[in-house]
Amino acid sequence: MSVIAGEIVEPYAAALMSLAQSKDLTERFAEDVRSLLNIMDESPELKEFMGNPIIKPEDKKSVIQRMVRNEIDPYMSNFLMLLVDRGRIIFIEQIGKQYLALLRELNQTVLAEVTSTVELNEDQKNTVRERVKSMTDAKEVEIETKIDSSLLGGVMIKVGSQIIDSSLKGQLRRIGISLKAS
Repeated sequence: MSVIAGEIVEPYAAALMSLAQSKDLTERFAEDVRSLLNIMDESPELKEFMGNPIIKPEDKKSVIQRMVRNEIDPYMSNFLMLLVDRGRIIFIEQIGKQYLALLRELNQTVLAEVTSTVELNEDQKNTVRERVKSMTDAKEVEIETKIDSSLLGGVMIKVGSQIIDSSLKGQLRRIGISLKAS
């Protein structure tokens, strides 16, 4: 994130968190943010539409209202309209991600980004949670999964700047490095 984006994103995410805490809606807002992030991920056209400065704010608001159709909290809906009014709706993804980061901090939760060759089942996710809890002082672990068939097997877990690579690809790379060093 650029410095300018950070100067925009952080105050809006902090304001959203402040509102959420004052109304006791931190988890509800998190659900809303996650669904908005999913919608944005699945629709590059929507992302482009929201970021287009030529499109009128009223049109953007109309699309947002149709998109969320009373499925998000009214405060969240008002927040989105404020972002449109201020010309900041283009930053909704970064603001949402920053809000989730603030919520994790508040709840003493860490994010574990898990990349595997196949979808993890609940037992495997619980194993990852326990391993990450033992590595960190977190009370809870939120897991974000990605599938990457190039790993060949095993998993890669990223927590902050720490990476645990138990993938077959990573093991082969380490063997190759040790053979070169010999």
